[in-house]
Amino acid sequence: MIASERTSSHPPGAEANAADTRGPSSELGRPMATAARPLTADHGRRVDLRRRARLRTACVLAAPVALSVALDVGHRASRIAAFDPLHLATYAAAVLESLLVGAALLAAAARRRSVVAWLVGAVFVAALTVSLGAQRYFFQQYSAYLNAEVSSFAAQFRASVVNQVAADLPNYLGALLPALAAGIAMVVAARRWVRLTRSGSRISVALSPGLLVAALFVPTQHRQHQASTPDVLFWNALGGLVRVATGVGAPADRLDPMARQSLPVPPLVVGRAPANNVVLVLLESVRADATCIEHDPGCRKTEYTNRLLPGRVGLSQLRALDSTTAITLAVLWSGLPPTASRERLRTQPLLFDYARAAGYHTAYLTSQSLDFGESRRWVENLGVDRFCDATELDPAADLDVGASDALLVARAERELETLPEPFFAVVHLSNVHYPFLVDPAGPQPFQPASRSKAPADNPAFYNHYLNSVHQQDRHVQRLLAHLIALPAGPRTVVAYTSDHGEAFREHGNMGHTFSVLDEELHVPGWIHAPPGTLTDAERGHLECRRHQPTTHVDLTQTLLDLMGLLDARELGRFLADLPGQSLLRPAASPAPVPLTNCSALWSCPFENWGALQGFRKVEAREWDWRWHCYDLALDPEERHDLGPSACPELVEFASATFRRLPGHAEDGKRSPKPSE
Repeated sequence: MIASERTSSHPPGAEANAADTRGPSSELGRPMATAARPLTADHGRRVDLRRRARLRTACVLAAPVALSVALDVGHRASRIAAFDPLHLATYAAAVLESLLVGAALLAAAARRRSVVAWLVGAVFVAALTVSLGAQRYFFQQYSAYLNAEVSSFAAQFRASVVNQVAADLPNYLGALLPALAAGIAMVVAARRWVRLTRSGSRISVALSPGLLVAALFVPTQHRQHQASTPDVLFWNALGGLVRVATGVGAPADRLDPMARQSLPVPPLVVGRAPANNVVLVLLESVRADATCIEHDPGCRKTEYTNRLLPGRVGLSQLRALDSTTAITLAVLWSGLPPTASRERLRTQPLLFDYARAAGYHTAYLTSQSLDFGESRRWVENLGVDRFCDATELDPAADLDVGASDALLVARAERELETLPEPFFAVVHLSNVHYPFLVDPAGPQPFQPASRSKAPADNPAFYNHYLNSVHQQDRHVQRLLAHLIALPAGPRTVVAYTSDHGEAFREHGNMGHTFSVLDEELHVPGWIHAPPGTLTDAERGHLECRRHQPTTHVDLTQTLLDLMGLLDARELGRFLADLPGQSLLRPAASPAPVPLTNCSALWSCPFENWGALQGFRKVEAREWDWRWHCYDLALDPEERHDLGPSACPELVEFASATFRRLPGHAEDGKRSPKPSE
């Protein structure tokens, strides 16, 4: 198919004829032996030129797959080196697929003076740019590539994905530009150096569209270790979007929040006199180290609430069991672990149900957009007395950051003024969700600050996040100051926490939902209990828990205890198997609890889970071959993996709970690497 280069315009044999007339002859009229040397040298030169032409053609056509593999090695050389024979085989198959698709497109684009070649060239450049450029950007954020699962997940949150890319558009385009330049250079090189026979050109033009379309649907190893090249993973992800859009072959295991219907709760008698009012202030995406949990005279991060409530009881070791808002709401309001069945999550009574059964008046007030991922379905049957969400506060509310927290606080002030006692209310803020709302006219004490998510800008981007937390704290302080000043203030206990944290590349990830590492789970927590709302014993037990490990399921039990409902006999069947313990009571040895962002309530883009007991944690993500064990007391940044042998009980608990490592088949169907 590759055409040889012509080295002369003379017809075959012309050189020999010329030699006959010019060179000396033997007696028989034949050229002398000395005339054979130029002929041999010229033939060798032609062979060498043809060899070089073939080599140039091969190199140019192999350039797309070579660039893809080089990009991949630069991102995750150690992971590729750890592939077992099965995953090396799937990777080799992906390399072959990448070679066939890239070479066919580039060969078709090499034709000169052809409209079809120009069109194919444009398709090739676009395909290379978006596949490698987008994968480079995605890996910078999440230490993993976009794949079919992620594209299916993104299809649920298309508006959110557009918002997030738009918020970081310069960096996204910056990731595309090198791939764009490489694609153009490859087309130029192909037109200059690739020479195909006429039939070869026609075959490449005929095959290239079909190969590219086939790449969208050819199965590849896209989960677990992502043992495929970045471009093949991207094409397969696009195919996933097509499957979701058409409903043909769409993943059957994708889960959306469902409408709830709590089991009936019998009438309850409040075990406190007088009854406490309880308000839960729930933040969005605020990690523990972005706040001042204990009173600190020099605090700047959350300086407003720090000054307002110097006597609060901090919970410095409070952790969520997940880093997904919807799952946190289910855990925190029900007390269930995130691994509960879908039916249990649908029917387990919530804090609102218990409070209402005891004669409490209830409210759920949030600036969150409940249109995100159909979350509205999960809260539509809360049955609270007062309710508002982002779209009620502002019909044009952003899908990600919600309505302004200032609007929420103004609404909450009015509702709490008129809500009859005793009351239980949740005020759920939203503006610290990415892209982290910051009022340009407001104070921004953390500088330099930048909205750029580029790796080099990470410190400045974290400052931007801190400025958003600082702004939100002003709104929380305003709400709490108003609440304390109300006639109900002296009888109102305030609990404060966040749904989850936020990662800033500590373990390669940005954002949340992608791991159960501490930057995503360790959240702020404190309780403000005015005099008379707790007994001396309860306050003493709470004080003892300041620096002890606690979780959101403990906070659930504590909220029930604050309302005087934890000992109600009627609740025994609902609370008997819940893992939490009230912080107002003597501390017992903590039970192991599962950690996961992959719940029966909510799908996850990458599987990740583990278990926590006290300060010991095990966790794993899709590309891991084994459980990682950390001691959070000695290693709060989780830099030193102790290995599964250091956490045998937790490994056993996690293995029994999840039955497999993330991304792996059921235990027994695939063995770990022999070295591990």
